[in-house]
Amino acid sequence: MEQLRIIVFGAHPDDCDLVAGGTAALWAQAGHHVRFVSVTNGNAGHQTMAGAALARRRREEAAAAGKVLGVEYLVLDHHDGELLPTLENRREIIRLIREHQPHLVLGPRPNDYHPDHRYTAVLVQDAAYMITVPNIVAAAEHVARHPVMMYTTDHFQKPYPFIPDVLVDIDSTVEKKITAITCHESQFFEWLPYNGNYLESVPSETSARQTWLHERMQSRLATDANRFRHQLIERYGPERGNQIKFAEAFELCEYGPPLTRELEQQIFPFASA
Repeated sequence: MEQLRIIVFGAHPDDCDLVAGGTAALWAQAGHHVRFVSVTNGNAGHQTMAGAALARRRREEAAAAGKVLGVEYLVLDHHDGELLPTLENRREIIRLIREHQPHLVLGPRPNDYHPDHRYTAVLVQDAAYMITVPNIVAAAEHVARHPVMMYTTDHFQKPYPFIPDVLVDIDSTVEKKITAITCHESQFFEWLPYNGNYLESVPSETSARQTWLHERMQSRLATDANRFRHQLIERYGPERGNQIKFAEAFELCEYGPPLTRELEQQIFPFASA
């Protein structure tokens, strides 16, 4: 099989891990090249750290997570909470996609509570056609083939709920995914518990903290398998579909080519019975 090239966009270090870490690990295990891109440097996501020190820490956490999953992890230097869908930022996204020459581009939908998430989605959507136009960002060779464009999962209901086109069984890689998430210590042991008012529940001892997070993530990461159980059964058959505990879901974006059966089998060879 031709080596696949996949690029996944998230707004912050850890976003890609949460929505595509298990599938990325499957691709990496099969010898394919996956690049995670955090469009901001995460330098505002903490209650006591900030600025360059936090950005440096989060870049190191992302690198550690990427090593666990077997993916390249790129963190751009845009301020957390200040991302805008500017022409300059669009050009950067176009250049990154062209450099990777991907078969598949993954990113969030533009319906989200966080402006960085929304504008990451807008930037990827605005780049979707422009990556094919030679005279846009002319210094970077335009794509040889238009990649399939897909959305990563979310739970927002308006203007319409997330509707998966592909569901991937990640039971075999969920432990890698959780380990990668654990690498983002500043977020899952510090900032998110503080922001969510449960910081006092985080154990102080390292192994206890890892066990605590593992238990929390097991429940969270089972959500898509449970809410899309019917589609899992259709895809994998009743026996396997009912047994899958963890799945990642992806929805086709119409700004790219259609996901034919042939393309789906090429890009997601592990997503069928």
